[in-house]
Amino acid sequence: MNTTEINSFTMTPLGFIPDFKNATLVPVNETACENWSEVHHLVFHVANICFAVGLVIPTTLNFHMIFLRGLLATGCVLFIIWAMLYRCALDIMIWNSVFLVLNFLHFVYLLYKRRPIKIEKEFSSLYKRMFEPLHVPPELFKRLTGQFCNIQTLKTGQAYAAEDKTSVDDRLSILLKGKMKVSYRGHFLHNIYPCAFIDSPEFRSTQMNRGEKFQVTITADDNCKFLCWSRERLTYFLESEPFLYEIFRYLIGKDITNKLYSLNDPTLNDKTSKKMEQQPSLCSQLSVMQMRNSMASSSDSEDGLQQFLRGSSTASSLRNNQQDFYNTYGVGRLQHDVFC
Repeated sequence: MNTTEINSFTMTPLGFIPDFKNATLVPVNETACENWSEVHHLVFHVANICFAVGLVIPTTLNFHMIFLRGLLATGCVLFIIWAMLYRCALDIMIWNSVFLVLNFLHFVYLLYKRRPIKIEKEFSSLYKRMFEPLHVPPELFKRLTGQFCNIQTLKTGQAYAAEDKTSVDDRLSILLKGKMKVSYRGHFLHNIYPCAFIDSPEFRSTQMNRGEKFQVTITADDNCKFLCWSRERLTYFLESEPFLYEIFRYLIGKDITNKLYSLNDPTLNDKTSKKMEQQPSLCSQLSVMQMRNSMASSSDSEDGLQQFLRGSSTASSLRNNQQDFYNTYGVGRLQHDVFC
């Protein structure tokens, strides 16, 4: 290359750029879009409207992610139609096909997560009465009742637990059907009705002390059906589900509170207990087991319990007997923990 050729190349005006298609020079200082192309087809604009609407859906809407993915997928379909029929652009069609597949898969996944969860008929009343008001998702409830628990039955008169014999470390149960009665040394204490824990005080006590025995006898007063969890496996499961762990703490504490009321009023029936469950719990942690243990360890517990159970025909004498019962068995401290 000679000097003349080099100079002609290097002295090319900076205001020009090469056009590789037509090999002509276009001045940069002129407007690049003097002649705008005509407006695209309506399909193109509808696709962009779908994108815009999908992006402005508020996150407070219940199904906003499903709507978003649905609108994005619809926009991609319209872009593919526009690219194939009106633009003949292969690259636009390929990219939007990829976006369509991704959005469609996510859309199907979101629909799958929102599918209605069918709860077994025998668990439906339990879920509606205890877990649904606390916003426990049906899928989480199915995991709770479908992995490490079983349904057991007792005929009338059969014992669920015998005082000083049955260990409290093995299980936790909720009564599904029938009625059970709790007694201490042959004296009736209270009833247990459906959708209530059978051994919640014992379960609460075993979190601190292992190897204890039931201090009461629990027998079936009717043909009973109950849901029984393995205590160890339930504990591991609740540790992996913090939300459900707090739900169980609340339910067990509330159940123990209701049992305490039942001790004060042995005539409490299932209808009254339902009304009590609709009211806020007075505590989240309560151990009636302390009362049961103190009753069992007191030397004069038999006489004091008989005096409490005999009661009196007048309200004043009933209050006096209850006060003696509290003083004798140390329930005063328990009441203070509940109400304070």
